[in-house]
Amino acid sequence: MKRTPVNPWPWSLKLGYNQGEVLEGANRQLICAGQTAVDAEGNPQHPEDMRNQLTLALDNLEAVLGAAEMGLANITRLSIYATDVDEAMKHFDVLGARFGPVNASPPMTLLGVTRLAMPQLMIEIEATAAD
Repeated sequence: MKRTPVNPWPWSLKLGYNQGEVLEGANRQLICAGQTAVDAEGNPQHPEDMRNQLTLALDNLEAVLGAAEMGLANITRLSIYATDVDEAMKHFDVLGARFGPVNASPPMTLLGVTRLAMPQLMIEIEATAAD
């Protein structure tokens, strides 16, 4: 699969994402459900700790990707839902630490929401991936 970044302005690159990407030659597409900070039984973890919730949500996303024989570099679209956008932004270095080493900058949206499916959860990450 060939990915061509589309960035009419460079500001989003400083935040770790492209404004758009042209994909050519993709064979498979994976649509991931929103991943949150839950354990293997679906129990919420790390109450009131955005950083650890973000880290566990990314771990869970990587597990889904891995089960499809993909990784973070395969993500073509990322949507992040947070109950506190300012708090989420404080911890975006966690995303950079994961996506930077695989040289991935998928188009991304961060949305503030009043709550998630389980009230203890503060962040949810939804992704589309392709190879």
